[in-house]
Amino acid sequence: MKKQELKSVLMLLLTAAIWGFAFVAQRVGMQHVGAFTFNGIRFALGSLSLLPVIYFFDKKSKENNPEKNKEKENVKLTIKSGIVAGSVLFIAASLQQVGLIYTTAGKAGFITSLYIVLVPILGIFLKQKTHFTTWIGALTAVIGLYFLSVNESFTIEFGDLLEIIGAFFWAAHIQLIDKYVKNIDAVKLSSVQFASCAILSIITAFIFEDINFSGITNAAIPILYGGIMSAGVAYTLQAIGQKHAKPSHAAIALSMEALFAAIGGIWLLSERLPLRGYVGCALMLTGMLIAQSENLKNSKADASQ
Repeated sequence: MKKQELKSVLMLLLTAAIWGFAFVAQRVGMQHVGAFTFNGIRFALGSLSLLPVIYFFDKKSKENNPEKNKEKENVKLTIKSGIVAGSVLFIAASLQQVGLIYTTAGKAGFITSLYIVLVPILGIFLKQKTHFTTWIGALTAVIGLYFLSVNESFTIEFGDLLEIIGAFFWAAHIQLIDKYVKNIDAVKLSSVQFASCAILSIITAFIFEDINFSGITNAAIPILYGGIMSAGVAYTLQAIGQKHAKPSHAAIALSMEALFAAIGGIWLLSERLPLRGYVGCALMLTGMLIAQSENLKNSKADASQ
């Protein structure tokens, strides 16, 4: 069980890498289309990209276990859960994108990452056990994110307020996924939640934004990456990975997207970090190791028995 949890954490780290590099795609894409247009199209692509995956696994499952597939799937539960998760995802993603209009990327990255602390706090209300080392790791990671992302004085402006509210919804989304994937198929859940988020985003885009084909064409590559990789692949890896990872550990692993975003900026946008940025990266890695120390200790103990 402990080994499976470690595999899940690695899967969540891969998710963080995909999301981190998506910041590059978002920066380029937002030069051509609005926030809701970008989110609407990319999440629609994310939902559609999962349909072949669902078909493949359903077909494979029927071949391996015909009797099991005679049971009627709880389609209503999957749709209901997907709509709820998709609605929360829509709010979180929208607040993040719109907030970026009124605040800097550094502030947005730090404030959004506050969800790694909010997840274990929410877990207390849900009667989830959180080890003391997880709290130390979370605080260390937050300090690291501060050094990595914040380059100016911290002030509460309108954009900052949107990001703070959004952090609560990102934390709630992690908790919802953790709850739902225990009872329904993770890939089907992802497809439904993406479709729900896409519909809500497109409706909002038609109301508040000027949608034009030229802008969408110019943003095609960023949108494709955001839809297929950042949504279709990454969110599915998140849903599958969270089956065996504690929500608090999952939050810290996923928070590493800020580190990968910095790597993407250096590699693809020729950005350079100041010394405090590299200190932040080191602190984030340290926080990750501290949070996983108890799990690693137990895994070694299980292996020696």
